[in-house]
Order: sequence, then structure tokens, then C-alpha cells
Amino acid sequence: MATVAQQKYNRNKLHKRLRRNVGQAIADFNMIEAGDRVMVCLSGGADSYVMLDILQQLQRNAPVDFKLIAVNLDQKQPGFPAGVLPEYLSQLGIEYHILEEDTYSVVKRVIPEHKTYCGLCSRLRRGIIYQFAKAQNYSKIALGHHREDIIETLFLNLFYGGKLKSMPAKLLSDDGENIVIRPLAYCAETDIKRYAKQKDFPIIPCTLCGSQDNMQRQVIKQMLNEWEKQNPGRIETIFTSIQNIVPSHLLDHEMFEFKSLGQTQARQSPSKSAWLTGTQTPASF
Repeated sequence: MATVAQQKYNRNKLHKRLRRNVGQAIADFNMIEAGDRVMVCLSGGADSYVMLDILQQLQRNAPVDFKLIAVNLDQKQPGFPAGVLPEYLSQLGIEYHILEEDTYSVVKRVIPEHKTYCGLCSRLRRGIIYQFAKAQNYSKIALGHHREDIIETLFLNLFYGGKLKSMPAKLLSDDGENIVIRPLAYCAETDIKRYAKQKDFPIIPCTLCGSQDNMQRQVIKQMLNEWEKQNPGRIETIFTSIQNIVPSHLLDHEMFEFKSLGQTQARQSPSKSAWLTGTQTPASF
């Protein structure tokens, strides 16, 4: 059993690692600049609590001035403890807003039973958040997605969407009106959970979608956990690969100029149309 001194050392080490990872992500992607008004989206889950906590710590020692404003969207889920976040944020002394929109009823009405709610729920939530951010003139919208969220999204798109893409650490919204940042992009989910437990944040579970065990994301998460058990370090390797892309060794001709390769030789060779139609065979094929 760890001694009190060892426990304190481990807590400090975890704290420093999270701060370092968040600070590195902010620097690598230029997430926060002088004068920014950052809307910190607080869901009541461990991820968003940790994000707000670490951002407040970095804010106190940052070389530039920026403002943090906590925003929660009350989606009117049955049993949602509406008083938890206002009480917590009031104790912090941070500026905050609680938005109230009954997206729960919309999702329940539109999505059939036994189907996952996340797609529609997230689109509705995103629209509300984007509109509020624009109305309040916030320059950045901070979301609490972590390293595993990014990896899971990669495989969701790969297996179910037919696309090789993930979740960016910094994103310009489709309408060009908002910049979304993910300060926890380099942070491991296990670190976040441990830190949230140490800090004893008042966690609010998602009773709408969190109860759906058949979600595709849960399937991907289980797959990754099994991989990690069989080959420790696999998740870290996958995450590193997302940051080390070689477009010339993939097959997207819009991302890499394959057609221009070997043009000098091509001018001396039979025409493309000739060998495609079978009249000639290219020597290299």
C-alpha cells in the first residue's frame, strides 16, 4: 500500500502531466491568443470539469491575457440535477451561463426506440452552442474531448463512414463563424478520470445516451481496450500515427499530386488512353 508521501507524489505527477499536455496542445495548435474570450463547454462530466480546472490554472500563469466563460446546456433530460453546476460555478467565482433547450423531447420524438440518440443530440447541441457563441462574441469554443475520443472517432469513420479522418484539435466551423478547440487532445482518458476522482468534482452522468450500451462508439472503445490489454502501448502508437501522416503513401489523389509524378517519362511513353483501351500495354504495368 502506497504511503501518504507516495500518494502525494503521484497526485502531483498526474497534475503536472495534465497541465503539460494541455499547455503543449494549446501551443502546438495556437488554440488561445491574447484577448480571447473562451467559451468553456461544461457538461457535468469528468472531461469538461478537468478541462475547466486546468485552463483556469494555466490562465493564472499564461503569458497572454484571455477570459474563460463556462457555459452549460440544460437539455431537459429527466432527473437532470439543474442546481449542481450553478452551485459549483458560483463557488469558483467564474462567469457562467446556463442555456435551457428541450432537445431531449426532440430526440425522443424523432429517433425510434433501440436506435442511438447521439447523432441528432450532438447536432442539436452543436447548433445551440454555435449560435450562443456568435451572439456573445466568443472567439473560441473549448470542448472536453480527450485522446481516446480522437482515436475512437478515427475508427468510427474508418469502419462505418468510409473516411480516414478523426477529430481535430482545432476546427473552423462549417459556417466559418466559430473556432472550436480541444485542449485535452493530448490527455489520456485514464489520467482525466483519476484527476476528476482526486478533485471530487460533482459528476453528472448522461442518462440519455450513456445508457445505450449498443452504441458504435462503445464497440470501438471495447475493441481498443482489448488491443491495449494484449499489446500495451497500442493506443499511444495509434495516436502518434495520427500526428505522422504520409499522404504520398495513401490513395487520395486530391491530397497528393500523384498525376504529376513521372510526367517527363510519360511524354516518352504510349498515351494513357492507348493502354487503357487495350491497344498498347505500358512496359511498367
